[in-house]
Amino acid sequence: MIMALVDKDKRVRTTNDLELTDKLVAVNRVTKVTKGGRAFSFSAIVVVGNQKGIVGWGLGKANEVSIAVEKGKEAAKKSLVKIPLVNGTIPHEQIAHFGGAKVFMKPASHGTGLVAGGAMRAVLECAGVIDVLAKSKGSSNPHNLVKATLQALSQMRDAHTVAKQRGISIEKVFNG
Repeated sequence: MIMALVDKDKRVRTTNDLELTDKLVAVNRVTKVTKGGRAFSFSAIVVVGNQKGIVGWGLGKANEVSIAVEKGKEAAKKSLVKIPLVNGTIPHEQIAHFGGAKVFMKPASHGTGLVAGGAMRAVLECAGVIDVLAKSKGSSNPHNLVKATLQALSQMRDAHTVAKQRGISIEKVFNG
């Protein structure tokens, strides 16, 4: 049972009773050169979601990979957002960019599958999107791709939300 409270800006406030799955997007080895030699540490980008429309991402840094991943999971749980899903796909086309990364997403018919690559695929899988056509353009930096994908997903609105904001019926949204 989902017991999450969603703010008006689509942020999820509580993560109690959420069954979250996590995906490791990227691990980076970072080197700090000191007087005594080189000090190695790791940074990990992790995406978590309940595969029912709630997804978030986090960055963890530590001297060991496993600890960095755990820190990333905890950070991701603090940045959960709710996205609208319509029959396993997204409600409409969306373009977003963050830094040098630009993403384009388009709803797909049932049975198409998840046509996305790399960091976008991890975010969409954790969000619970089953059928979508997605393309990333520009930078392939996983940090910026994850942020651009989440920005695109959080900007989406379903027909009920649009009707409520405009103060009209759902039929008028589709028929003009």
